Amino acid sequence: MEEDAQKNISSKENSKQNVQKDARGLFESIKQFLIDLFDFRHDTDHEATIEAIKADIPFKGATAWILIFAVFVASIGLNANSTAVVIGAMLISPLMGPILGIGMSFALNDIETFKKSLINLGTMIGLSLFASFLFFYFFPLSEDNSELLGRVSPDIRDVLIAFFGGLALMVARTKKGTIASVIFGVAIATALMPPLCTAGYGLAKGNFSYFIGAMYLFTINTIFIALATFLVLKLLRFPMHKYANAAKRKRYSTIATVVGFAVMIPAIFTFINVFKENQIKNEIENFIKTEIKTNQSLTLIDYDPNIERKTLKLNFFNEVTDATYNDLNNELTHNVFYSSLKEFKLEIKGSDTKSFEIITTAYKEKREELQETKNTIADLEKQIIDLQETISSLNRRIEQDALNKNQNIIAFSTIAKDAKIRYADIQQIGFANFLSSKDFIKIDTIPVATIKWNARMTDSIIAPKERELRAWLQKELSLDTLFIKREK
Repeated sequence: MEEDAQKNISSKENSKQNVQKDARGLFESIKQFLIDLFDFRHDTDHEATIEAIKADIPFKGATAWILIFAVFVASIGLNANSTAVVIGAMLISPLMGPILGIGMSFALNDIETFKKSLINLGTMIGLSLFASFLFFYFFPLSEDNSELLGRVSPDIRDVLIAFFGGLALMVARTKKGTIASVIFGVAIATALMPPLCTAGYGLAKGNFSYFIGAMYLFTINTIFIALATFLVLKLLRFPMHKYANAAKRKRYSTIATVVGFAVMIPAIFTFINVFKENQIKNEIENFIKTEIKTNQSLTLIDYDPNIERKTLKLNFFNEVTDATYNDLNNELTHNVFYSSLKEFKLEIKGSDTKSFEIITTAYKEKREELQETKNTIADLEKQIIDLQETISSLNRRIEQDALNKNQNIIAFSTIAKDAKIRYADIQQIGFANFLSSKDFIKIDTIPVATIKWNARMTDSIIAPKERELRAWLQKELSLDTLFIKREK
């Protein structure tokens, strides 16, 4: 029995050890898989990377013209509010070269490369500002739009885009066989050219707040792209620049370290300040959405936050009581969801109840007047339509009467000619409808033909001719009755 128990214990221990071995093997496999997945050091070409970055630093000849043309393209895109055109300008801009050179010079302790990069970057910035200034100063159709306004107020997203874009760019740069699509993508994402053009726009229009905001955004992008370059090259353990003089190497290393810290300190503060400002904006929007817009008793017109003065102005359409003000103020300063707004003060402006009632009453009255006016206009429109139909009917009758008159004239002209042929002694013939009344009540229309015969003819000769003429005229004119009047 004891032997069996010992065997069972030994078997369990062996099983436990096997499980532990399998677990360690699985862990090691996963670890090795992740190392192979993310390790890019073996695919790095140190010399080619350094040479490629140094080759993009110089700014002269074709590079200068490319930059000028890129500035004009970006300025046109900003002016036309065309995102596609602005993206095209980012792709052809050569601004990225000196920025990478600055980051690399800090990582490699290469003071000469740092000087060249700084001088070329300063020249590029000056030329870009001058070219964009000229464009917006002389171009007559410049106006603010979303593409321009999006370059004057940087937030935390711009910092993160510049930093992670710089990391992606440097990883692609260090890879054997540079990935061009990554370089193009980073050029678009980090957007170095549009802020410079917006700064030139601010100078041309005398709007220095635009100039400062745009240059602030450009500075953020520049610093964090250089920082990403520095970190990647340090991570990949690029070789430090060699100096023949040990004291000189140490001095340059000290200078590079001091300058690096001097640049990094404002970059860190910039990141913190932009992060805090973005957090404040998000909490204000959340406060407006959660505490005010969901309150059915409040009608918000607009709001205006001032981060520097730490005030939040709220403009309401309706009256805001002291109790409501206290509730909103307590939520703002004591709610854990608005921790960044503890020191903010509310400034509320609301209409009193009487004014609100007056406005509401006036609004209702004006709506009723408007409805009455609409009804009146509808009646007038109906009358106008009826009059138009009446006028159209009268016009048709006039046209028909005129047509009938013309036909009668044509018929009488023919009859007169035939009558002259049949009766050569007729000197003049006329025809008209004669109005007559015997009882002065009923009016009869009598057709009368007036005939003037040759004066030499006697009554005995004229009488039979008139009877014959009356019969002929009745037939031609389709008349039941016709009177002949002899004219002397």
